[in-house]
Amino acid sequence: RFGEPALLRLLSERPTHGYELLERLPELLGEERVDVGNLYRVLRALEEDGLVVSEWQAGLPGPTKRTYTLTDDGREALAAWLEALAALRDGLTTFLDDTERGGDHVR
Repeated sequence: RFGEPALLRLLSERPTHGYELLERLPELLGEERVDVGNLYRVLRALEEDGLVVSEWQAGLPGPTKRTYTLTDDGREALAAWLEALAALRDGLTTFLDDTERGGDHVR
């Protein structure tokens, strides 16, 4: 579920092609690997929603690559995600702190 905000976050740094996103996502998400099919499904959905745009980049070494760029709507969506995730983090921190103070009967 965190694939969407993670992709938006990476694309906020610079336009990026899919393979580079595939390489960088595991570290950001704390996972060993990311499903390639799922990555491109999410990118297509983000593009359909107007949060990213893509274009084919030819003339670079190697095969032609599709580069994804964050749109203004994508930046707004990222800001909303960051706000929601911060609220979730704060709620989880409160929950865990309360649980730890609850003693052994909770565990």
